[in-house]
Amino acid sequence: MHSLTSLVQEALLLVLLASALPVLAGLVVGFLVSLAQATTQLQEQTLSFAPKVVAIFLTLSLAGPWIGSQLVRFAFHVFDGFAGMVGP
Repeated sequence: MHSLTSLVQEALLLVLLASALPVLAGLVVGFLVSLAQATTQLQEQTLSFAPKVVAIFLTLSLAGPWIGSQLVRFAFHVFDGFAGMVGP
């Protein structure tokens, strides 16, 4: 059984890894749209919103199975630890 500290550390790392792909996709698309806006001098605030949402949903649809499997694996790991705490 892992200690509570290592369990929380593993959970925080899992949250970081699971959220990294969509956040990075939104960051890259937002940067590219901002770069295009700066080059064309088109300063519309809402223009960068739609491409970022599309990029994030596309990333989640592609990486969703991996993220889900990691979350399920961690949940099984936590519940197995609970079973070990009860004892015979």
